[in-house]
Amino acid sequence: MRLDESVTEPISIDIWSDIACPWCYIGKRNLEKGLDAVAGDDDAPQVNITFHSFELSPDTPVDFHGDEVDFLAGHKGMPRAQVEQMLSHVTGVAAEAGLEYRFDLLQHTNTVKAHELLHHAKANDLQHEMEERLMSAYFTEGKHVGRIDDLVDLAVEVGLDADETRQALESSVHLSAVRQDQAQARAYGIQGVPFFVIDGQYGISGAQPPAAFENVLRDLWSKRGESERESAAV
Repeated sequence: MRLDESVTEPISIDIWSDIACPWCYIGKRNLEKGLDAVAGDDDAPQVNITFHSFELSPDTPVDFHGDEVDFLAGHKGMPRAQVEQMLSHVTGVAAEAGLEYRFDLLQHTNTVKAHELLHHAKANDLQHEMEERLMSAYFTEGKHVGRIDDLVDLAVEVGLDADETRQALESSVHLSAVRQDQAQARAYGIQGVPFFVIDGQYGISGAQPPAAFENVLRDLWSKRGESERESAAV
């Protein structure tokens, strides 16, 4: 997540995700592992990461009465046994990524205010910290991430001002930015998340393993270096 200090422009990584998407947190962690792996290269790829809003279940109430099994079984029409098996599988995959999912504590909620908060954090150069805090709060700590009071508390933890954050959330000043992200997702044809757009031209769908990100980043960075050397020789 370092900004390039040389002439070479950083590789842009735009990530569409929902903080209530279990695969998005796994994908985020796998990307970070991929970045760590290439950081030791002699000519390490430099990147600039931006998170974008995607709501998986925009019709979800802020206060959903029931647990994650209830939500998926009732709201999505899935058999409870199938839901429990699916959550067990996701929990195992998350553990491999170093994440301890607690679906028994998770409080399902509407995420639009969380997305507004991420845009507020972005305006204050704290988007990455806020993304991590929201996902951790939701999946591993069982915290509520749909109510303004709870979101303000989490925002303060990453360094945002409480009063400014509350004003931003109560006024919905960043809602238009959330909608713009969603419109761009539709324009790209994104139907599921996480979805990674690399340099505006390569799309990676799903929680791919760290090696997938390593390969793409090294390939792009190598080609960029070759292009610049050719331009310099002209």
